[in-house]
Amino acid sequence: MEQEFASSLLETAVSEFAKLPGIGRKTALRLVLHMLKRPESEAVSLGEAIMRLRKEIRYCRTCHNISESDCCPICSNPNRDATTVCVVENVKDVMSIENTHQHHGLYHVLGGLISPMDGIGPQDLEIDSLVKRVSRDGVKEVILALAATMEGDTTNFYIYRRLAALPQLKITMLARGVSVGNEIEYTDELTLGRSIANRTLFTDSFKQES
Repeated sequence: MEQEFASSLLETAVSEFAKLPGIGRKTALRLVLHMLKRPESEAVSLGEAIMRLRKEIRYCRTCHNISESDCCPICSNPNRDATTVCVVENVKDVMSIENTHQHHGLYHVLGGLISPMDGIGPQDLEIDSLVKRVSRDGVKEVILALAATMEGDTTNFYIYRRLAALPQLKITMLARGVSVGNEIEYTDELTLGRSIANRTLFTDSFKQES
């Protein structure tokens, strides 16, 4: 049975916090009561930070990573290897791979994975922009760094089919140090770093399955 509150303001605040992923109503209530005990300035700072985030954060026009300008700091860094592009599912995966310090190239954020069960097809992801980017920008290697799941493997294969005809392009994937079924963001940095450093040709995965 859902808890009722004497204050409609408290009820509204709890309901809003409970909309966050992984936050149930009990946790939401605890967070709201905690904020009530803190100085008003902290609540104001939190609210302003969220509003600034919504108003000022945008997506990089090149890789679709979050950014405060049209081009993110990674894409605009002249010290990055622009001939190598690491393809990831989401922004959290960029952060995870950056923490390994094993990838010195650029990224391309798809914004999801192909999943017919969820109604997500290739047209819903940033795959066309990836193909255009690789064709246009002299990319020599594309690293497929997607989750070792059915959806990840399906997306890997689709991208491989779209890129395979491009001349002098090497398509690689993470070494299977990342366990089957695991998502990138939940893989520890050491394992993820080794998987990037020891990446293999995508075509080798066909040989392993046969």
